[in-house]
Amino acid sequence: MWILEIYQSKQGEGLWTGKYSIFVRTLGCALRCRYCDSPYAQQNRTENENDNEGIGANLSAEEIVGRILLLELPHVVITGGEPMQAPEIVELTRLLKDFDYQITIETAGIFDAPVLCDLMSISPKLSNSTPLKTTKSKSQSTSTSLNHEQNRFKPEVIQNLMFRYNYQLKFVVDTPNDLDEIEKYLNLFQGVVPERVFLMPQAVDVNTMTEKALWIVPFCERHGYQYCPRMQIIWYGNKRRT
Repeated sequence: MWILEIYQSKQGEGLWTGKYSIFVRTLGCALRCRYCDSPYAQQNRTENENDNEGIGANLSAEEIVGRILLLELPHVVITGGEPMQAPEIVELTRLLKDFDYQITIETAGIFDAPVLCDLMSISPKLSNSTPLKTTKSKSQSTSTSLNHEQNRFKPEVIQNLMFRYNYQLKFVVDTPNDLDEIEKYLNLFQGVVPERVFLMPQAVDVNTMTEKALWIVPFCERHGYQYCPRMQIIWYGNKRRT
């Protein structure tokens, strides 16, 4: 399983905000969101022979758990990239449960697998996620945008995950127009619990989050959703491994 990094921090988003956790960041993602906060995790890399922390390394599930055990925290967040596309994810979660870890999986909801977890954190990708076409390498840019648009929306996968797991739905909100799209999106699903819907401003600094909160928070209050600031930016700034 390709792993970019394993580190400790506090969960900054969603139901378990503030929980000290071990983050396992996988490599590889089928999408190319224009606002991706971890673009360095989008593609697989060759193993770094000089690395001793699993950065860019192809590790077995047993090796990953061995490194997690050294960090002595009870909660593991498996993120990416897109961890649900890795075939080894099922074995990894089963081994983690053998050691009684509490597990969150962060996913875009485009792949399904019979994993074990305590919270399925689903971040459906709206149309605002599609990468913009650029004049530089126009054909490649167009291909990237089309591939992303064709793969970002898998409602049947999300519905199955919602039925099987304790879940949260976490939407990235960029402009007020996104709010209507979220409402139409949620109407496609059965059994949506409003308190499990989190709206997170697309921002990499506190000032932008604060500005967008002015219109996101009232919308959340009207519909029973939860406003979800990216607390890791408030705590640490827009830094990697936080």
